Amino acid sequence: MQSTVSPTPLAVTPASLFDAFAQVPDPRRAASVHFPLAAILATTVAAVLSGQQSVLAISEWIARQPAEMRTSLGFPDATTPHQSTVQRLFAKLDSQTLSHALSTFVASVAEPGETPLTGVAIDGKAHRGRLPFGHAGCPVHAVSAICHRTGVVLAQHAVDAVRQTDRAEAELTVAPKLIERIAWPGRVLTGDALYCQRSLCQQVVAAGGDYLLVVKQNQPQLFADIQLLFDPPTQLRTIPLHDRRQAETIESGHGRRQDRRRLTASTDLVGYLDWPGHAQVLRIERTWEEHHQPHRSLTYAITSLSPARADAAQLLALKRGHWTIENRLHRCKDVNFGEDASLIHTGSGPQIMTLVRDVAIGLLYLTGVRQIAARLRWHAQYPAEAVALVIDPLPTRA
Repeated sequence: MQSTVSPTPLAVTPASLFDAFAQVPDPRRAASVHFPLAAILATTVAAVLSGQQSVLAISEWIARQPAEMRTSLGFPDATTPHQSTVQRLFAKLDSQTLSHALSTFVASVAEPGETPLTGVAIDGKAHRGRLPFGHAGCPVHAVSAICHRTGVVLAQHAVDAVRQTDRAEAELTVAPKLIERIAWPGRVLTGDALYCQRSLCQQVVAAGGDYLLVVKQNQPQLFADIQLLFDPPTQLRTIPLHDRRQAETIESGHGRRQDRRRLTASTDLVGYLDWPGHAQVLRIERTWEEHHQPHRSLTYAITSLSPARADAAQLLALKRGHWTIENRLHRCKDVNFGEDASLIHTGSGPQIMTLVRDVAIGLLYLTGVRQIAARLRWHAQYPAEAVALVIDPLPTRA
């Protein structure tokens, strides 16, 4: 069936998440619409914020709520959709259109450039519950960009896992489209070695942003040049660096003792490296003791940030901040929201649900919540507070 609405959302700055959902085109024929799309999406987020993880659980959750709450969520006669209705709608809803609407909402409540050098981590994630039985490997199903400081997903782009079988190829295919959707002035792209690509670095710099990316053997010449500068052969070790600045942190925790990170930054390769926008190269050495055994790792990186804009301590903080995407997003979605265990497979359903989880986490972080599991338990007892997060303007700006 053909949709009777425009394929693109209106350019309106939303005041609340419900308003953002109202800008998403409905793929259903107008004559067959009984439950508003914005109401179904808002209800899904509120239910997820209350600990519901499946479409069946979401449908049962809203049916149990008081009539006035159902009305506030956009169901005028207080009747709510059945599981099959929600499932069919999500299967045909355009995930990228919804993603753009959510990016607009996030931009309106978490302005870029509020603090200098805000890191933005980019990485891909697979939904293991969607993998066919006996599938070898773990393809990426979505690539996300998350703000280090707030933990909020700024943008997400789905990956066609059917057409893309190689993880690196899958992520790099959608990365340029993801970068296009982010306001880069005042922001620094961080990523693992996969994202250390000339085209991506050039794209970020051209958009007014910066980058700090790990360098490994996938860029053999760049890796060799940086390694030669910081760790030359024995016969060249007497030649000192002209520019050498360092920062160090020492911590203990998570079963590790004397976890020491030392970053060395240098501008000695400026003018020599053929790399877009580069201003410094970095060497990060980490040593720690775990189970009474010493460990050591060594990483090289490149950045477009000059020494005047970012000293060694700031660079080390940005490098460590990249793990926000693993700790505050990927792990949270799997442990607290059951993403890896989700068995939703039909159409766009999996992408819609992961976008719902992203924005649910973002709402919690933007309102100052840090203990996600505890807040989900609280909302399970007081669902009206979860609904308020969705239908009311946020009480604070991150």
